[in-house]
Amino acid sequence: MQSCADQGLDVRERAVIDQAVTVHAGRPGALLGILETVQSANAHKFLSAAALRYVAEKTCLPAATVYSTATFFALFNLDPQGDNVICVCRGTACHTRNSRDLLTKLCMDLGLGGQDVADLSDADKLSLTTPDRKFTIRTVACFGQCALAPVVEINHHILSHVNERTLQRELKTLTQERK
Repeated sequence: MQSCADQGLDVRERAVIDQAVTVHAGRPGALLGILETVQSANAHKFLSAAALRYVAEKTCLPAATVYSTATFFALFNLDPQGDNVICVCRGTACHTRNSRDLLTKLCMDLGLGGQDVADLSDADKLSLTTPDRKFTIRTVACFGQCALAPVVEINHHILSHVNERTLQRELKTLTQERK
């Protein structure tokens, strides 16, 4: 009989969670390891509500604890991500070196120009995914790479001293790889 927590999960997703719980059981930071494994196994690199409920059930943790952990750490996504994730630093050093302009241009180049990117305050976190799910644009408060500003992360690869031309070249490379 299917529990309430695993409704909406297929057999493979339940198996991934069951295995992650077994592998990480009793270890320090077990919940983080479990959530990271589950998110990595998801085709769109996110944690669904059903997955979070099932993790809570399997770990005997309150659902609120699992959810609060998933929302506290920037590593975790509660919405489907694009095939490519581009993250623009909005820290002070990057901001003074035009990261906001890079972000605005990037959104326009990917057809997300209708979003009010220009109206964002520096404290706002942004996460936008193109309708075709090929790209997700995100912002972070700081990568801690201030001497290399402005910094952009593309698919977990840090780029330093990024300018508009560099960003367009990287975007073109990613677009061509997907054809």
